[in-house]
Amino acid sequence: MSHTLLHGDCLDVLRTLPSASVDAVVTDPPYGLSFMGKRWDYDVPSVEVWQECLRVLKPGGHLLAFAGTRTQHRMAVRIEDAGFEIRDMIAWVYGSGFPKSLDVSKAIDKADGAEREIVGPNRFAHLNGKENANCYGKASRPDESAPATDAARQWQGWGTALKPALEPITVARKPLDGTVAANVLEHGTGALNVDGCRVGTSKNVPASPKKVGASKHTVSMPGNTGSSGWDADTGRWPANLIHDGSDEVVALAGEQARFFYCAKASKADRGDGNHHPTVKPTDLMRYLCRLVTPPNGIVLDPFMGSGSTGKAAMLEGFGFIGIERDAGYLEIAKARIAAAVDTAASSANGQRELF
Repeated sequence: MSHTLLHGDCLDVLRTLPSASVDAVVTDPPYGLSFMGKRWDYDVPSVEVWQECLRVLKPGGHLLAFAGTRTQHRMAVRIEDAGFEIRDMIAWVYGSGFPKSLDVSKAIDKADGAEREIVGPNRFAHLNGKENANCYGKASRPDESAPATDAARQWQGWGTALKPALEPITVARKPLDGTVAANVLEHGTGALNVDGCRVGTSKNVPASPKKVGASKHTVSMPGNTGSSGWDADTGRWPANLIHDGSDEVVALAGEQARFFYCAKASKADRGDGNHHPTVKPTDLMRYLCRLVTPPNGIVLDPFMGSGSTGKAAMLEGFGFIGIERDAGYLEIAKARIAAAVDTAASSANGQRELF
């Protein structure tokens, strides 16, 4: 399938795209948290942006949009105000988040000018520099210290933030053209690929080689046919929870096979030179694209970043349109997506040779 990568502000570029020309929107937009001081993250996307996404989607087309827990409400309301129907919310749960919390006891002593006694080494010293910095917003955490004042002792163990462990994904849909059945037959959109995203009993990513029902869209389902070994006739119904398989999450959720499993993006997954701060794992994006995109459909990502959605779409056999205003990230996306195209072509050639 073809892909088109466009450079510019997403609202300006979206206005140049034909109406009802894409099958799904899968995107990781700005969360409005001023993440790492990035200017592009000062607010969630405007209603106007989501209105343009609605316009370019076919009737019944789905939108999946990541958000932050503090600003999910603003994201969902703006999507709804643009004319989308909010259908659900998927929780992507992971165990590797670190709390950015103020130690109230230390803050009290600091305000009083009291010096605290060092009582031990930093208990997070075993973490690498990046993880430690993520946890405390600086290069490393000071050694453990004891409260110096009575007031500080009273508030020992108190902080200001919870440990981040999930990112919500808004599930929205453009209003249907008639009934679901009529919309699916006419436009190929409006439904979720349940069998193609059933959750098996292993950590492998499920895929579906099955065909869709008889219509003008009848073609073989794209999927991860290389390594999953997953049978589309088995597996649990896809749930609105996805997790990373960490000990913390498994202990909380129980049998991990109940939910879709996907580890966070590895260094190899990110690719060489990819310095984008919020890269999503390819397996996660493949699963999400497959969930809401019909066979041979086109996926749009108006906030492409380093191209995780585009890479996933190529590997799943979908078409892709990506928009990115940062020229540096655009070049990273081009390289990652080109590599995915080569991988998909090699996999397809290998399968043909078997027959």
